[in-house]
Amino acid sequence: MLPFLSRNLGHMLKTLLAGYLVFFLLPLGLHAAYWKASDHGQGWAEADWSSAGLLPEPAAKPEAMVHVYAGRVGSWRGAFAHHTWIVLKEKGAARYSRYDKVAWGQPVRQNGWAPDGRWYGHTPELIGAIEGAAAEALIPKIRAAIASYPHNRSGDYALWPGPNSNSFIAFVLESVPETGIALPSTAIGKDWRVAGRWFGPTPSGTGFQLSLFGLLSVSVGRAEGIELNVLGLVLGIDIFHPAIKLPGFGRIGLPSAAVAAQRAPSSSG
Repeated sequence: MLPFLSRNLGHMLKTLLAGYLVFFLLPLGLHAAYWKASDHGQGWAEADWSSAGLLPEPAAKPEAMVHVYAGRVGSWRGAFAHHTWIVLKEKGAARYSRYDKVAWGQPVRQNGWAPDGRWYGHTPELIGAIEGAAAEALIPKIRAAIASYPHNRSGDYALWPGPNSNSFIAFVLESVPETGIALPSTAIGKDWRVAGRWFGPTPSGTGFQLSLFGLLSVSVGRAEGIELNVLGLVLGIDIFHPAIKLPGFGRIGLPSAAVAAQRAPSSSG
């Protein structure tokens, strides 16, 4: 009996390892090769952190606004990871408020960079936008979530698996599920759950997630689709807005629900 179990366990482990190599490491390796060939290796000192020109002057757009951005990180890490942040503007406000979590000093930073600033020289992607009356109602809740974030002391940062910059934004979005915004699959750390909770809503609030310290997780949600995270690398499929998600490459296919919504014609005039 024991030799039989041993053979079957060995076969299962070999199958799992082969699957991980083919579906996780192979796409990551291909994207890493592309990344290196494209010379995306900017370091902190030489990178351009200026505005990418994605946002108008606040006076030109007086309505309230909630935007979530993602930018590829620098050097070799950009081959597989994004950094995310959130930008708020109350109705009639004279400036935007940007919130990030970083690895040094006070982790959660307000207005450390331009709201639509490049990240390590890379133009950020807008991954979710809520504007007008809906944003006006959500901003107090978002500010309350930011203020209640429990990992905001010096040293409360771990590059992998978390808590990091993406864990912070995931916490904020999960705390205000009305946003319905899903972070990109390359936002490493988004599946690290606060206080070691292993089960709960996905960050978008549109489904549920089972997570083992962000190292192994399964997420099923209307905004996320189906995602399998193994050691921080995510393989997934979005059924409602058809796309696949590959390690390194991220989303390939139609835009996510949040992006599709923001591209739709505005009904507010």
